[in-house]
Amino acid sequence: MTAVETQITYTNSYTIQHEDAYMTQEEDWDRDLLLDPAWEKQQRKTFTAWCNSHLRKAGTQIENIEEDFRNGLKLMLLLEVISGERLPKPDKGKMRFHKIANVNKALDFICSKGVKLVSIGAEEIVDGNVKMTLGMIWTIILRFAIQDISVEETSAKEGLLLWCQRKTAPYRNVNVQNFHISWKDGLALCALIHRHRPDLIDYSKLRKDDPIGNLNTAFEVAEKYLDIPKMLDAEDIVNTPKPDEKAIMTYVSCFYHAFAGAEQAETAANRICKVLAVNQENEKLMEEYEKLASELLEWIRRTIPWLENRVAEQTMRAMQQKLEDFRDYRRVHKPPRVQEKCQLEINFNTLQTKLRLSNRPAFMPSEGKMVSDIANAWKGLEQVEKGYEEWLLTEIRRLERLDHLAEKFKQKCAMHEAWTTGKEDLLSQKDYESASLMEIRALMRKHEAFESDLAAHQDRVEQIAAIAQELNELDYHDAATVNTRCQGICDQWDNLGTLTQKRRDSLERVEKLWETIDQLYLEFAKRAAPFNNWMDGAMEDLQDMFIVHSIEEIQSLITAHDQFKATLPEADKERMATLGIHNEILKIAQTYGIKLSGINPYTNLSSQDISTKWDTVKHFVPLRDQMLQEEVARQQANERLRRQFAAQANIIGPWIQTKMEEISHVSVDIAGSLEEQMNSLKQYEQNIINYKSNIDKLEGDHQLIQESLIFDNKHTNYTMEHIRVGWEQLLTTIARTINEVENQILTRDAKGISQEQLNEFRASFNHFDRKRNGMMDPDDFRACLISMGYDLGEVEFARIMTLVDPNNTGVVTFQAFIDFMTRETAETDTAEQVMASFKILASDKNYITVEELRRELPPEQAEYCITRMTRYVGPDCPSGALDYISFSSALYGESDL
Repeated sequence: MTAVETQITYTNSYTIQHEDAYMTQEEDWDRDLLLDPAWEKQQRKTFTAWCNSHLRKAGTQIENIEEDFRNGLKLMLLLEVISGERLPKPDKGKMRFHKIANVNKALDFICSKGVKLVSIGAEEIVDGNVKMTLGMIWTIILRFAIQDISVEETSAKEGLLLWCQRKTAPYRNVNVQNFHISWKDGLALCALIHRHRPDLIDYSKLRKDDPIGNLNTAFEVAEKYLDIPKMLDAEDIVNTPKPDEKAIMTYVSCFYHAFAGAEQAETAANRICKVLAVNQENEKLMEEYEKLASELLEWIRRTIPWLENRVAEQTMRAMQQKLEDFRDYRRVHKPPRVQEKCQLEINFNTLQTKLRLSNRPAFMPSEGKMVSDIANAWKGLEQVEKGYEEWLLTEIRRLERLDHLAEKFKQKCAMHEAWTTGKEDLLSQKDYESASLMEIRALMRKHEAFESDLAAHQDRVEQIAAIAQELNELDYHDAATVNTRCQGICDQWDNLGTLTQKRRDSLERVEKLWETIDQLYLEFAKRAAPFNNWMDGAMEDLQDMFIVHSIEEIQSLITAHDQFKATLPEADKERMATLGIHNEILKIAQTYGIKLSGINPYTNLSSQDISTKWDTVKHFVPLRDQMLQEEVARQQANERLRRQFAAQANIIGPWIQTKMEEISHVSVDIAGSLEEQMNSLKQYEQNIINYKSNIDKLEGDHQLIQESLIFDNKHTNYTMEHIRVGWEQLLTTIARTINEVENQILTRDAKGISQEQLNEFRASFNHFDRKRNGMMDPDDFRACLISMGYDLGEVEFARIMTLVDPNNTGVVTFQAFIDFMTRETAETDTAEQVMASFKILASDKNYITVEELRRELPPEQAEYCITRMTRYVGPDCPSGALDYISFSSALYGESDL
């Protein structure tokens, strides 16, 4: 600060002239008035007390102001105390020239501080000139106690007067307009004390008509509690028409210095509290982020092994339970985690914005807990999840096929085993050894019929083996039992072939001995056996189980069944022909009187067997019709489910895509204030949330489709997985857009940006955002800056791009644009400011004590500092001294200053 040059002229009295003219504006400083004895008395007392208030710091004082400064020693000492500087070494002699030399050293020092002394010399002071001495002391008071006072761009006397007016404005009966009569009733002094220390004076009990009492109260309280010596007499002030202005100013300036230091400390403490509160809130947000990130990653870590477990269950019921568990996971367990993931990203962005706005270093989460780490983990989860659902559906299809094959295997085995019952014993008989010729012939024909029947059953045995092989290939859980039963049937079949061949060989050996053959019985047996086998096959086909997945497949079965029914008339003719042979035998027997035994020697089949089995076949035909029609109804219901799902999916899918495209433009298209934009986005978000019922309904339709084991849908390209992923992305995108506007509001409020400035920034951004996607490429960004008055060279533009695009993505977002436009203009706290505030609380020391922190700061902020500050290491510092310099630097991520 440039020194203010002050000129003091002394004749019979003295006049002080200031370059800023604050002295010459005082009309009451007339030369004649300065001769007033009352004023001289007040100045003598006030100036003496003021000098002693400083000299006592050096362990001395003065009694007579014009006598005790004559040798210059205490005058030099006074200047050293109030300036904090060392003066030249004084002369120790007692001669007059020694005294003049010392006084000159003091006057030279005063002149070195920008004060020009005119018409005054050391001789007047050495000779004890009272007025010159008082004038010199007033010059010292002006320079060291009043000149540096500054309040709202006013300084010295005007600054002190403005400070008094501001502090006493709320008090009744107080109107400070000058430094003389405005202080006569003592209320102004009491108001100054009460304003800063209301515990010392009860202002409500003071009376304007008791000026002596008011003044003495102020003098006594100031001396006892504020360390301001009594410099005036109440009676002198009250009884003087116009008290001495210099005396009043000198005394009042002591109050300014006493209270200004406290206010400065309070301001410093408030600044520190504000900074610490920001740091505490940021640390809380960091802890919350770490906790939420850990919980989400832990949930993903626990869930992935469950989804990777592809151990198939052995039953359809168990696999369907797995599918139901997976549905619960998608409906109940995963949605809250989707919200947590979105909230985690929002919290991270908000925290980084707050750190940037408060000039703190960016937050770096613990290793493995970055937003990108969580996104990668989430991506891995969804990949495993998709594979798990596909595996479940594939396994259910496999088990469905296995159950069908297993049931078909059991049915065919049962029919075959029923047919083979007793066949080995029959083939092992030696009845032909004692049979008659007719019986031998009958046995031979019967055996031929058996061979025909055996050949007809070959296909069933092959089918049983093929089904067993397919069950093994599909990893049927009870494959061992299937294989054992199949192997037993095959072994038995081989044995039947061997026994059949052996019996044929035996019958052929004796056949040559027998010639008589009952042709009719033989013909009946030959025709009845294939027809009976056909009926067995027909019954087997009519009872055959089936599994289809479309109307086309069931229509194919209906067509095959219709073709079968078309063969029934021809089969009926075969039945009638076969029964005709039996009727002819009866007719011949009746005609020729032959007594029949009633048993066909060539077959166990009777006409009654044929008729009964034929009736059974006709009974199964309508049952098969009914079963096929029921399946047609089921497939039609499935088709309705497909169309119902497709109708909704074909609406919801494009709706989600449309909303995603709208959101990508909404942040730059919405006009009005940020609060209006926020309200619009909130309404937009509510509309999206209200649409959730459509998603839930589609989920219900999807569940019905899965429960009906429908695995394809040709009516839509949208799967439930597509809809789910799109919906989650839509919710996340609108939440991120709202968070960007919140961060803009936070930036605006923190940086002090007006709505008009924001509108101007947005208009500029939108104009150069040619793709209307909320991002500018570098060329458009350069054009935008040039349009706003920036003079950009290549180096400067490269520097700016590192600020707005630190990750080198090749685009500039609106948030990055706003941050850049406000970063260099807004006022923020700095480490240097916080450090200066601590220095005030520490009384200019390079360290601070625990007691000072607890005295100057609120308890919470004080303990915060105490627990984080390191011990100060330095000479002559008390035990427990703390290093506030390193602490201030650490708050802003800087190295020690």
